[in-house]
Amino acid sequence: MQFVVKRDTLLKSLNSVQGVVEKKNTLPILSNVLLQLKDKKLSIIATDLDIIFYDEIDDVKIIKEGSTTTSAAILYDILRKISSDSELNFDLKSENKLSLKSENADFNLLCLPTDNFPTFADEFEGKEIPLNNNRFLKLLNKTRISISNDDTRHYLNGIFLHLTEAHGRNFLTGVATDSHRLSSSSLEIEKINNFSSLILPRKTVFQLCSLLTESTEQLVMYTSDNKIKFTMGKVKLISKVIDGKFTEYKKVVPANNDKTLLVSSKDFISSIDRVASVSIDRKEGVKLEINKDNVQLSVNSANSGDGNEKIKAEFNSETLNISFNSKYLTEIASEVEDKKIKMNFKDSISPVLIEDISDKNSYYVIMPMKI
Repeated sequence: MQFVVKRDTLLKSLNSVQGVVEKKNTLPILSNVLLQLKDKKLSIIATDLDIIFYDEIDDVKIIKEGSTTTSAAILYDILRKISSDSELNFDLKSENKLSLKSENADFNLLCLPTDNFPTFADEFEGKEIPLNNNRFLKLLNKTRISISNDDTRHYLNGIFLHLTEAHGRNFLTGVATDSHRLSSSSLEIEKINNFSSLILPRKTVFQLCSLLTESTEQLVMYTSDNKIKFTMGKVKLISKVIDGKFTEYKKVVPANNDKTLLVSSKDFISSIDRVASVSIDRKEGVKLEINKDNVQLSVNSANSGDGNEKIKAEFNSETLNISFNSKYLTEIASEVEDKKIKMNFKDSISPVLIEDISDKNSYYVIMPMKI
């Protein structure tokens, strides 16, 4: 195996690999990236057994075909420190040694044979579903903030993708919740038949967001019974889906919250950030005293002190006192596109519905805190 490739081209692919490869070294081969020279192209493959990443590079000079696996982290780190636009000369000297030469640098990287590298069947019988890259990325970003980190309820460790319909229009809807907050965002699509609802795992969501941020290629989604595939040009991401039933989330979405607060998104986020600075633990609650024309925000920490600030607002009811986890509230408010945040209350203890006036297809629910 021997080839020459441009540093920038390979580095871009290896950058995507870093989010996939296994960091815990349970199986050494899962920390490696598979480099495969075949059919006039270089294939880059990485997996952690739950996700598999594929990329292809055509702009490569192949001297001798072959394949090997080497540490994804080490190879990436070396390439980052080599000058941009450099040429990389790779030569597999033996089954366990890969030579890399560039400019005046010379490296010998340890390898593991490809026989032990896991393979996956790339078979998807379902219909291909083209998606708008930017809109799907927005859906993922708006919902991923509410993905649960509690592994005891694994069915909440991802985004629930399912089809919904409203006013004769068809949507692909994503929902995530950690039981303290819920995020929902929908993307209008053509009607799809035979699409089964699924839960997209947390790690896959974050990897997909990273790929979509970098790619300008058309995004296409394919599904099967227990896995999902996304393609962006020559890049493919295949993932297992979470085996479980997502919670009946619509039951917790408030329908009759008639006390409405309108407040500047920018002022609200900045104010929460300032008053929460007095607290060492950002998970401590921020208290809101909501009046007809202002909101008084305050944080009182037994360990570090207190802070308060008043900002302008519009409220259609009598004074309401309510508290929230400041981190959760800030993360939700940061995803609102409109200049104003619309918060709908019932009382000081019931779930609060947060709407984005500029995005009617997204909403959030947050539970108050008891302080």
